[in-house]
Amino acid sequence: MAALTGEVSWFCCGSAWGPCGTAGGGACGTCSSGNYQHAWPNTSDACLAITRPHACGITGMSRRGCGFRHYTTNLCNGARVGTVIADCGPQTDLFCGERTCCGSACGSNRIIDLTPAAYSAIASLTTGLRPCSVNSV
Repeated sequence: MAALTGEVSWFCCGSAWGPCGTAGGGACGTCSSGNYQHAWPNTSDACLAITRPHACGITGMSRRGCGFRHYTTNLCNGARVGTVIADCGPQTDLFCGERTCCGSACGSNRIIDLTPAAYSAIASLTTGLRPCSVNSV
């Protein structure tokens, strides 16, 4: 998979952790806000039908299943975190054209959701969104 550039956001799942109350275990049944995990828009046909990244013009988003490891780099500060797929998401098509920048580094369209533990490894949770690149190496 070639690196994708877009936006990273965060979401809650599993047991209560940090700012999150208890939530479901995600599409894979293993999601936990305190673990380094993420949601990916193309985990299955059913997931892709909900998230619809192609509606925002995103191509080249590989099909990856539960447990696959991606690396997300915050384009604002260069911080990088490795996480595994534990859920389906984000619902990219709801945010087509959304753009987040810090200085000259920008990303458009939400392409990955990290758990709060993973997001806080690369950015403050208060930022909510950051431009990012995502790859599998």
